Amino acid sequence: MVHIPVLLDEVLEYLDPKPGQKFIDATIDGGGHSAAILGKIGPNGKVLGIEITPELFSAAKLKIENEKLKNLVVVNDSYVNLKKIAEENNFTGADGILFDLGMSSWHLDQSGRGFSFQKDEILDMRFNSETEFSALEIVNTFSENDLKQIISEYGEERFAESIAKKIVEARKIKIIKTTLELVEIIKNSVPVWYTNKRINPATKTFQALRIRVNQELENIAKGLDGALEILKKDGRAAVISFHALEDRVVKNKFKDFKNKGLVEILTKKAVAPEYPDVKSNPRARSAKLRVFKKI
Repeated sequence: MVHIPVLLDEVLEYLDPKPGQKFIDATIDGGGHSAAILGKIGPNGKVLGIEITPELFSAAKLKIENEKLKNLVVVNDSYVNLKKIAEENNFTGADGILFDLGMSSWHLDQSGRGFSFQKDEILDMRFNSETEFSALEIVNTFSENDLKQIISEYGEERFAESIAKKIVEARKIKIIKTTLELVEIIKNSVPVWYTNKRINPATKTFQALRIRVNQELENIAKGLDGALEILKKDGRAAVISFHALEDRVVKNKFKDFKNKGLVEILTKKAVAPEYPDVKSNPRARSAKLRVFKKI
């Protein structure tokens, strides 16, 4: 696994891991953040990694075996079940928890599940095959009004109405199976000037479908509720988000916790990556970090 962890220095600064402590990486992916945390808490500290995607979980397990990382445990599950996972693995009273939200580079580049509008793949977009609906089912069976709402709410797409209408028209002729079929429909749904912008006109619709398929925004709120429960006093939770909708959920959840007197927010405003971080990993450019301390 080649994994360039986003905002690594900032995560280590705010989580402040010390020898012998217990940390949870709620979205372990390639393990870059976890490896760095292990370096600070070893030899007696422990990290629990959670990974929803079976292929990434298997890769993480293999990495643990190959590198003999005895103090790193990984579980194939969702951070929605954070409290239960922590209890089952003796990680309640954790010193810190990290959420690195959204999809990984692997999902875009290697999964074959239709996350990228630049590849011709079957529309799926599920992080885990146990998810209720795939993107294919949503695109081909949801009502025009539901599609419009999904694309508008989760994609903040100004042409949601016309895109939803064209999708419904197209699927009457034949089922919409692939990413490039959907891209073509989207291009035919928007003005020509919109297709000539720097950002691909399919970007927001694909984001919207992915968020809806995986219930991402609802899951963030549930994950943060779980984090607050299992953190010890003065324990810290760090959250990296990658778009405005994610960041809004995180920001509002932090405010809610603060207003109830449960946490101290350590980041007065979201922390963005420095230029060298973005240069080495272009996908980090939109990342934002927020951190709270349980009181």
